[in-house]
Order: sequence, then structure tokens, then C-alpha cells
Amino acid sequence: MNQQRRSLLKYSAVFGLMASAGLISIAQAQEWNKAAFEGKSLDDVFKILGAGSPDKSAAVTLNAPDIAENGAVVPVGITTTLKAEQMAILVEKNPSALAAQFFIPAGTEPFVTTRIKMGQTSNVYALVKADGKWSMAVKEVKVTLGGCGG
Repeated sequence: MNQQRRSLLKYSAVFGLMASAGLISIAQAQEWNKAAFEGKSLDDVFKILGAGSPDKSAAVTLNAPDIAENGAVVPVGITTTLKAEQMAILVEKNPSALAAQFFIPAGTEPFVTTRIKMGQTSNVYALVKADGKWSMAVKEVKVTLGGCGG
């Protein structure tokens, strides 16, 4: 089975499970932003998301360890005081910069947490879209054992 087909099957299964669990709508599962997840640089992903050049904001908090002993499972969270519509986690030196993207339903608390892979020490970016404008927070996370084949 070729790699492209394997990736398509994997993503289809993940989005199907999320939709059936009610975590995302069927429409959102069908409209995932493949181009953003394939972006190789921060600028590529910013452009695809329509973020332009996001401003750093004290209203966005990135929770991540200073040192990740295992880059394969780095816990990361985003909180904000803004009325978030979307949140995204980017890793500057990963082969694909966008690690996660979340759509925040109206009326819910703007808080997400997940685990990401990091291949090496890098800046991690938390992006929050509120009122059509993107804001961000940045933190360097040092990785002692790489998670992307390192």
C-alpha cells in the first residue's frame, strides 16, 4: 500500500471516529485542511490558515514543558481569555509545522490540550483565532529524545 493511500485511510478513520463521537460535525470532518497540515514552514501554515502575521498576545497561554524527555509524547495545551473560534499548535522545526488544529464551538470554554510529536528542540506556537483575528504565544521546548524518527 503506498504512503499517500495509507495517510488518506488513517485520516479518514480519525475524522470518522471524531464525527461519530460528536467531537466534530460531519461537515468539519469532510473539510479538514489538508494543505495546512502539509505546510513545511510557519509562513506556509500562516498563509493557508489566513493568519497573515499573528500578533503575540498575553491573552493566549501556551502550556508546554521546558524540557520534553521524549519528543514522541509532548503534552501541550492552550488557554485564552479571548472568545476563540479556532486554535492551532505549530512546531517550527517539525517536517510538517502544523501539529494540531481545533475548532471551538460557540459557548464553550476556550481550552485545548493534546500530545504532539517533536523531532528536535524547537519553538512551539499556540495560535488562537478570535473575532477573525489570529493571536499567538510562543515557547521553546527542549527535546532530549526525538519523536519524529530521531
